[in-house]
Amino acid sequence: MSAPEAIHPEEEVQADEDVQADDDVGDRWEPVRDLPPSAKLVAKVLDYNDTLTQSELAEETLLPPRTVRYALSRLEEEGVVDSRFSFADARKRLYSLGI
Repeated sequence: MSAPEAIHPEEEVQADEDVQADDDVGDRWEPVRDLPPSAKLVAKVLDYNDTLTQSELAEETLLPPRTVRYALSRLEEEGVVDSRFSFADARKRLYSLGI
């Protein structure tokens, strides 16, 4: 049998900081947790990309455009997504993650 290893106070503090960092990340995604899977996917794709149009989101997620529109509307209701008009083409909106 081996003796249990002693825990050094420095290691304990580091473990507490790691748990706290995980909690901060969890709080960031809290508004998205109860949304449909399509909205979660769109949010995650926006997390990996700075800004995308609705058609680019449809290409990236492989979701139908109508589903992407619905996901974006739900994300906007929750205040998770920011949108602005494209300077290159005013008919298009650019979406980015706001959390």
